[in-house]
Amino acid sequence: MPVIVVANPKGGVGKSTLSTNLAGYFASRGHAVMLGDVDRQQSARTWLALRPPNLPRIATWDALDGEVVRPPKGTTHVVLDTPAGLHGRRLDEVMKLADKLIVPLSPSIFDIHATHDFIRTLLAHRRGDKVQLALVGMRTREGTIATDQLRHFLEGLKVPLLTFLRDTQGYVHLAAHGLTLWDVAPGRFERDLEQWQPLLRWVDE
Repeated sequence: MPVIVVANPKGGVGKSTLSTNLAGYFASRGHAVMLGDVDRQQSARTWLALRPPNLPRIATWDALDGEVVRPPKGTTHVVLDTPAGLHGRRLDEVMKLADKLIVPLSPSIFDIHATHDFIRTLLAHRRGDKVQLALVGMRTREGTIATDQLRHFLEGLKVPLLTFLRDTQGYVHLAAHGLTLWDVAPGRFERDLEQWQPLLRWVDE
């Protein structure tokens, strides 16, 4: 049962967007996927409550007093959303569970520096050599100074950059209705689906 963790100690970098759409992808492929949420804000649980019942099912677990409980029986894939400020014991817990860890970050100088420190922490972690790490650039716009700065920063890390996901209100509108890119007509989000392909190949390996 592959466990994919989406983590970055910086808030507002798109962790829930990445997590919910990953879960939606697995569900669309017929997998018994669980979207776990150890964020105190319970963003994933809020999103699941909005999800129409006729769509491919995505299960969840409970986070009680910050403790992660087991996935539902029969689960084949797990996507785990994590809180801002992830460190210490909670980071140890998710590293024990993770097979792959995706670090999303946006083209902000503050996000870049915070993420740099987090990547160093992950690589130095005692399970750092057992968990596959990768980066995803979020809310990017080609041709901007911010995106160029982000690309330059990522080139200096020993962690693969999978893709850049563009800055679009499409993700906001989907989330507001409990939807993902795989729940709507492909033609509406053709460009976004194309950007997702390298990420999907990596999680399917």
